[in-house]
Amino acid sequence: MKDAYDVVIVGGAVIGSSVAYFLTANPDFTGSVLVVERDPSYQRAATSLSSSSIRTQFSNPINVKISQFGSDFIRNFAATMQVRGEAPPDLNFHPGGYLFLANTPEQEQVLRENHEVQRACGADVVLWDQEQLARAFPHLRVDDIRLASYGQSGEGWFNNTGLMYGFKAKAREQGAEYVTDEVVAIGREGARVTSVTLKSGAVVKAGIVVNASGPRAALTARMANLDVPVEPRKRTLFVFDCARTPEGSASVNQGRLPLMIDPSGVFCRPEGRFFLSGAAPVEDPAVDWDDFEPRYEEFEDIIWPALAERSAGFEAIKVVNQWAGHYDFNTLDHNLIVGPHPDVRNFLYANGYSGHGLQQGPAAGRAVSELVTYGAFRTLDLTEVGYDRIVQNRPFLEKAVI
Repeated sequence: MKDAYDVVIVGGAVIGSSVAYFLTANPDFTGSVLVVERDPSYQRAATSLSSSSIRTQFSNPINVKISQFGSDFIRNFAATMQVRGEAPPDLNFHPGGYLFLANTPEQEQVLRENHEVQRACGADVVLWDQEQLARAFPHLRVDDIRLASYGQSGEGWFNNTGLMYGFKAKAREQGAEYVTDEVVAIGREGARVTSVTLKSGAVVKAGIVVNASGPRAALTARMANLDVPVEPRKRTLFVFDCARTPEGSASVNQGRLPLMIDPSGVFCRPEGRFFLSGAAPVEDPAVDWDDFEPRYEEFEDIIWPALAERSAGFEAIKVVNQWAGHYDFNTLDHNLIVGPHPDVRNFLYANGYSGHGLQQGPAAGRAVSELVTYGAFRTLDLTEVGYDRIVQNRPFLEKAVI
């Protein structure tokens, strides 16, 4: 490790490693990159504990386009991330699609409005009435459903740590340096950050600091006497087995079931021979950064009743595993924050994904690398999700948040 770098990235999970990859892959960037990661096992990283899915079914064109790029990137990941002397990384992508269900006039209207946006962006999404839904997924009880929205391609789930480690390995091959340490202070002189101090005692000069520290984003920002409205929110995921699995019963997509979002907000998708499910808790307070105790009661109180009502195949199910992870929850509008602080232009945010970090990681990494290299976005303009909206208390509206 040297004593000075052009770019220091705080956090080396999927966002930080995506930034490092896109920087070092760009021939117009000739600087040095240091990634500081406090836990190289990533056991409690939001990346490792997520449900690792990607969808184009959003309500805002920017989020649709972010995921379209992510989907294409994941599709070509093995070739793009090939490291000399190693096997191509396989993300084991399952193109199962997303299925949103609506059973109220308000939910139906939202799906129709979202669909107009998605189709305008070229997303492969269809709307189905009750009869079409029942024909596609005969295991579902659909008497209460007014409308369904189904992603026919470009949506699914994949290997979460595979994405992260793929970015990391390629970034290192291209020249990025990684150090196992923790940033404990950030030096600042007026309108610029100048250095990071590590827990080991090392002081590293920095031309630019990128905050990619996930749920700990606010802690990192405060070291530079800045702020960001991001806090850890706990989400518990459950893996369950079925006495009579409905997987394979669909009349579309070779029998594969999608990731279904019930009108109750409960979601469920196949996970090998099992199923993965979760739901937003009834009460959703910020939690301690080290609180990873699952909320076991959510399965019996929220998830199982909704799933059993939706499908006979989910009446007899048994939990075989569960874990809790953290959303890096943006309390203003539940959406990503990408870009510089208006008063400290060399402190860049890549935070606040609120559960969408894996699918938005490729586009966010590319965007930050463009800001570093060119001082502006070159491909997808993410100005609307910059930090200026935080200062102005101007939420970025997204209606399709799970």
